[in-house]
Amino acid sequence: MVSSSAPLATPGKTASASPAKKFFVDMLVRDIDLHDAILDLLDNCVDGAMRKAGSAGNAGISLPYKGSEARITFDENRFIVEDNCGGIPLALAEQYAFRLGRADVGRDKDLPTVGVYGIGMKRAIFKLGRHAEIKSQTSQGGLKVEILPAWLEDDNDWSLPLQESENVLSQAGTKIVVTELRDGIPRIFSDETDFERTLKTAISAYYGYIIDKGFSVFVNDEEISPVKVALVTDDFQTKDGITPYIYEGNIKGVDVVVTVGLYRALPNEDEEDAAMEGRPSTEKAGWTVVCNDRVVLFADKTRVTGWGEATVPQYHTQFISIAGTVTFKSNDARLLPLTTTKRGVDGNSELYLEVKEYMREGLKLFTNFTNKWKKSSKELRAINVQTTTVDPEIAFSRVPADKWSNVHRNDGRRYKPNLPLPSEDDPSRQIRFSRRMSEIAEVASYLFDDTGRSAGDVGAKCFDDVLDRAKK
Repeated sequence: MVSSSAPLATPGKTASASPAKKFFVDMLVRDIDLHDAILDLLDNCVDGAMRKAGSAGNAGISLPYKGSEARITFDENRFIVEDNCGGIPLALAEQYAFRLGRADVGRDKDLPTVGVYGIGMKRAIFKLGRHAEIKSQTSQGGLKVEILPAWLEDDNDWSLPLQESENVLSQAGTKIVVTELRDGIPRIFSDETDFERTLKTAISAYYGYIIDKGFSVFVNDEEISPVKVALVTDDFQTKDGITPYIYEGNIKGVDVVVTVGLYRALPNEDEEDAAMEGRPSTEKAGWTVVCNDRVVLFADKTRVTGWGEATVPQYHTQFISIAGTVTFKSNDARLLPLTTTKRGVDGNSELYLEVKEYMREGLKLFTNFTNKWKKSSKELRAINVQTTTVDPEIAFSRVPADKWSNVHRNDGRRYKPNLPLPSEDDPSRQIRFSRRMSEIAEVASYLFDDTGRSAGDVGAKCFDDVLDRAKK
């Protein structure tokens, strides 16, 4: 007979597996950037605007979110975000809104929101400070929830006091005020840093699509203007014209559109030099990835979006004219290739890996095109003069039906442009040499009476003058 050595459970005894709240909160906020935390709160405002718009947001209406707005205000003592986007219903506040993790997975099943994990608002508040007051007003009434420093220290208390009130706000919406800011944040919010500028820049890029559809965002009373990329395009009927590569289809329940092309003329030598020297630039080159109208990657130039892999070259300054947009849309946010911060893509997502094949295919077309032309020329500038720009979101609607080819693997379709090639009988070549800045300024003064002319202009003028003499 073999006896077991396994210990027997002691009746009535248990081992605690409850979380230590301070450890849980500190770890939750450690890996999120302050910008991303604030944008998480803005995401909640946008989701509210989508609920407020309802079916209008999916109906092709040009400004479905007009009238909805969010205002962010901060200084060294407090942070405030408020909106007029419908508010938090009482039942939702009692059961789900303040839980650390989402249990109401069926909510918003008919709306293209981005809320998946149910930690955004809480994580953002914990990142900002130790005391917060959340007020919310709906058409049925209002409520107030307060998070106190003592609550953050109490491992046994996981409930928050909720007060009902008829009118806590003047309009349907939500207002969050955070005080007792965490160490370091008062200095970040002060005039000593450029945090306010970088936050405004991030909002203009990451919320450009939703702002363009009528949603308004204010930061310290300044309204934010959207940043979006428009692509150069000829008439799609034109043979060998400059038009973008486009793929559209539905993959694994998600509507996908991939668009990539040129958003500006090819760079000249001075622009490449400036980019290589790291001088400030507003270039929008690279891939922008959009999930349910929220930008999750902006102007990305890394392997995440296909640069430098599978025969696509690594990003180089000669490619600063190439931009692409990928849009994912689904009423089930769990299907989107999002990270928990909603500021990046899940590179291991099967959906994203499949879409990435089309991204690389389109990207390779335009890197090859750029390599063949190398530099702007009179010939290429003449082509660009005849083109207009188009929003990537509507580019596919301009493609004639007979120009599409079917993608049988996922019932999608794609348009591959026939891009123009330079004349082979007299190809252009680059001339590069270096001279001291003082010498360039002296020649610029002699040729143009302007010491500020660029090195490229000076070199081109010298060559053209000698060429004219050579032809005589």
